[in-house]
Amino acid sequence: MSFPMLNKQALLGRTCRFAVGKAPRASIRPMASASPLTFSKYQGLGNDFILIDNRHSSDPVVTPEQAVKICDRNFGIGGDGVIFALPPVGDTDLTMRIFNSDGSEPEMCGNGIRCLAKFVADVDAAAPRKYKIHTLAGLIQPELLADGQVRVDMGEPILEGAKVPTTLAPTQGSTVVSQDLAVEGRTYKVTCVSMGNPHAVIYSCDGNTIKIDDLDKELATLGPKFERNTVFPARTNTEFVEVVNPSHVRMVVWERGAGRTLACGTGACALVVAGILEGRLERERICRVDLPGGPLQIEWSMADNHIYMTGPAELVFSGTVRT
Repeated sequence: MSFPMLNKQALLGRTCRFAVGKAPRASIRPMASASPLTFSKYQGLGNDFILIDNRHSSDPVVTPEQAVKICDRNFGIGGDGVIFALPPVGDTDLTMRIFNSDGSEPEMCGNGIRCLAKFVADVDAAAPRKYKIHTLAGLIQPELLADGQVRVDMGEPILEGAKVPTTLAPTQGSTVVSQDLAVEGRTYKVTCVSMGNPHAVIYSCDGNTIKIDDLDKELATLGPKFERNTVFPARTNTEFVEVVNPSHVRMVVWERGAGRTLACGTGACALVVAGILEGRLERERICRVDLPGGPLQIEWSMADNHIYMTGPAELVFSGTVRT
């Protein structure tokens, strides 16, 4: 089934009504007539997604090709990806799948899973609770807190280089920590971590620590050089990090399949792990990670070795679109 492009004039001409404390009602008028698809758009620190309640079927109701058009910010709804709430597997509450804005399918998304938990709670009119969500990265457990934040048990980080995956040579046992990688004539120190999806974390270049304000201007050119570098056989997400103090960092991210985004939850988790492995951050303290879209709180627990991420998830608007 092909997905017609949305009418740009309709997008510009419609008015969305918003009500505080209630799911807003909005309508997007499509060009062609077909079965309408109900959606809600949520964002976590500006990382925005189209959420679909797909719990009636194990197959997503939108194809990757349709997802590309839906995510288009000029002719579609606009978003970094389309997330589906699918039926549960085993003793979980539901399953998560996501198509990126380029149509690729990642294993998981940290900001996305916070948005998914909030979406399902809103649809079901449920009180704050914890969800067990099956993902391609394994079991992830987000918990809606009384203050509106969402705390997510992200599980244990994967540190073995071959499992990240990367072909860079390990430097600490089987882990790739501060390994040299030449890109565009410069040498970057790369630490590789998987949170169920691959991350290349960079704190220094040519012997100098990263300065976000300087590097930010180069991200659109530099990001793809890392994402598609041959040392990352599954491609990679890339985080550039500046240390403010041992429990506070700033970062920018180039996401695999989405490009530059305002936030990346798994990336925030990976960079804290990398910073601790490199001796730049303290494991005993919760780390504040400042992303372009706002802050996340990240903890690498010494008790169970799990990563815990806490941050917001907010409804933007809801509506229908024809596919």
